[in-house]
Amino acid sequence: MLAFRSGDGRAFEALVRRHRGAVFNFILRYTGHRARAEDLLQETWLKVVRSAVEYQPKARFTTWVYTIARNLCVDSARKESYRQTDSLDAPLNGAEGDGPVRGEVLADGGATNPERGAYNVRVRPLLEHALQSLPDEQREVFILREFSGVAFKEIAEVTGTSENTVKSRMRYALESLRRRLAELG
Repeated sequence: MLAFRSGDGRAFEALVRRHRGAVFNFILRYTGHRARAEDLLQETWLKVVRSAVEYQPKARFTTWVYTIARNLCVDSARKESYRQTDSLDAPLNGAEGDGPVRGEVLADGGATNPERGAYNVRVRPLLEHALQSLPDEQREVFILREFSGVAFKEIAEVTGTSENTVKSRMRYALESLRRRLAELG
């Protein structure tokens, strides 16, 4: 980031290549909508470009970019709270019956084993449904930690809370997810 801030355009390309997938997955899981996630990812990188001059290496770049992405997600959620949205359990492309649901097409880490792929197809909609039932604070901590691999200390910086609060939210999220997944079978 320091190289990009100094005018090296190739450094920005390297940042995008290195962090795009993880940031996109965070946004996608936070919003639950692929199109909105793609838009927010673009806004995140635009904000990185526009804020490059102000960037200070007080924390890791990943902490900074996740903070930007999170803030954009929160703002988007506020705007979208007044709009009708489709459920992850809704049939894909308006299909009825036993066809695939929207939750089945969310980004996957790349299951290479056919059995694991089949298991993921069955479990993913349940997990996504359980994730959406969590309070926003717990869901964002869970997504950052489990899907994006961000350390608790960095999550605290991203969310503007203490590390103990982050750990507490994670514990409550895990307990809620266990309970909810047990209910869903």
